[in-house]
Parts: sequence; structure tokens; C-alpha cells
Amino acid sequence: MPRAIWSGSISFGLLNVPVKLYSATSKKSVSFRELRADDGSRIRHKRVAEADGEEVSYDDIVKGYEIAPDQYVVLTRDELEEIDPKRTRAIEIQDFVDLDEIDPIYFDHPYYLGPDKGAEKPYALLVKAMTESRKVAVARFVLRNKEHLAAIRPMGDVLTMATMRFADEVVSPDEIAEAVETDGEKPKKREVEMARSLIDSLTSDFDPSGYRDEYRDEVLALIERKAKGESVVESASEEPEPTKAPDLMAALEESLAAIKGEDLAEGSKGDGAERARKPAKSGAKSSSKSKSKSKSSGSGSRSRGAKSQSQSKAKAKK
Repeated sequence: MPRAIWSGSISFGLLNVPVKLYSATSKKSVSFRELRADDGSRIRHKRVAEADGEEVSYDDIVKGYEIAPDQYVVLTRDELEEIDPKRTRAIEIQDFVDLDEIDPIYFDHPYYLGPDKGAEKPYALLVKAMTESRKVAVARFVLRNKEHLAAIRPMGDVLTMATMRFADEVVSPDEIAEAVETDGEKPKKREVEMARSLIDSLTSDFDPSGYRDEYRDEVLALIERKAKGESVVESASEEPEPTKAPDLMAALEESLAAIKGEDLAEGSKGDGAERARKPAKSGAKSSSKSKSKSKSSGSGSRSRGAKSQSQSKAKAKK
């Protein structure tokens, strides 16, 4: 059973539900140590002053806010402690809202909330009531001396809590309005229809287990090969170039033809007669997953892309 990282209570109205906080994620990133290249000795970082290069102890360090180049407002630990958020153990619910009203861009880090000892019944009551009302609780709480906004919602028999960004922490899309200008040229109706057809062909049910961090897998495989003393051959890769406007229709048509060709090829191996009468989406789903993974990894070279397209075209001709 995972270890709780915080304990407190959910509070709204006169109801208090003691809970424990658990992390809902487990980071799988590959960590490296800094070493000296010639002998593999570990690198240690020290705090030094820019003025004379001398090492500074932690007790001699204060915090400063830069108001101008090389001009700081210095705040001591005592001054910061005076305005620290109150170390309450309460998750105070402010409002209940519909989940659809919260844009995902506001969500930050996910947690699980479990009942503390003796609080199983009120916890189950809260889960059931929130499930039936289909509402999300917006709350405030303090964690690690910082006040957080959070969204609490049921997931099965468990409450999940995601910390949220405050409104002034989210950049408005209007800030990048200039970057998305199209020089007044709107997409043509035929282009929109083709793009929607491509989207429909690649539409599938979301299965999180179908997506992997391929870059991490390649890094771990590289480490394993080097640990065994195997030689590593570097392969050059190029960034894919964006599709130019005159080529949009051609790219859309080729993409649709490739997907339909793969569906027909897979259908001919099984119950081809039945699959030929129905729009085969299963092949499109698997194709979309493999293509989305190859794009996200960024390791696919242009030569492999050309080879894949030629194979897809050959299947389409068949």
C-alpha cells in the first residue's frame, strides 16, 4: 500500500471528513549523474558568491526579489514566516461546479484522497453524493507551506484531487493571436471535409496503455547495450517539415488512401467479405496509435517515413 504524504480533512458546511493524501503518479523519467569525463568522478555543486567565488553556507543565505538589474529587495526567513499561509489541515471546499466548466489547462498535479481511520462511512457518503450529483468540488488547502487551489472529483469509489493553477498563472490564448494569423486566407470547404474525414478515420477509444514513452525506452535500451559493451551506431534523423499550403489536399488524400489501404489489407486476411462492407475502423485505430507514437518520439527519419508511405500506397493499390 502506498504511503500517505499528507493528512487532514475535507471541510464543507458542518461536515468534516478526515482523509489522507496519496500521490497518483509515479515518475519514470531516466535520471543521470554528472561525472568528470576522464575518470568518471561525481560532480558536486557548491553555493558560491559571484563577488569573490567563496563558498556560502546555508545559514548565510537570504532571499532577494530582483526589481531591477542587480537590485534586490531582501527578505529574511522570519519575514517570510510571518506571511506563510496558515498550516491548517483542512481542505476547504469553496464551490461545486460541473467538470466541463474547468478547462484542462488549469489542472496541475493529481493526487488520491483516501479515508483516514474511522472515516470510512462519511468518506463513502461524500463519494456517492458527488457521483450522483456529477459535480466537482473546488477547494483550497495548504501543502508544503504553499496554498493550493484544487479540484476534487470521484473516480469509482475513490476521490481524486488535482491541484490547479490560479487564473493569473494561465496565459490567455489572445497572447499568441499574431502567431496563428493566416493572412486572411481561410481553409477551403473541400480541405475541411477531407481533414474531418481523416480525423474520423483515426478516431478511436482512448486507451492509455496503448501509448508509451518511446524515447525513454530507447534511452534505457541504449544504456543496456553500452553496459554490455556493445557498440552503438548513431543514426542521423531529420525533423519533419510542415506541409505547405499547396500540398494540403494532396497530403490529406494520400493519408486517407493509406489508412483505407491498410484497412482493406487487414480485412483480406480475415473475414474480408464482411469487413469490405463495413467502414473498418479498427485498422485505423491501430494505425493512428502507431503514427502518433512515431511522431511524438521524434526519432523517425525522413527515409523511414518515405518507406512507410510507399508501403501504404502499395497496399492501397492492392
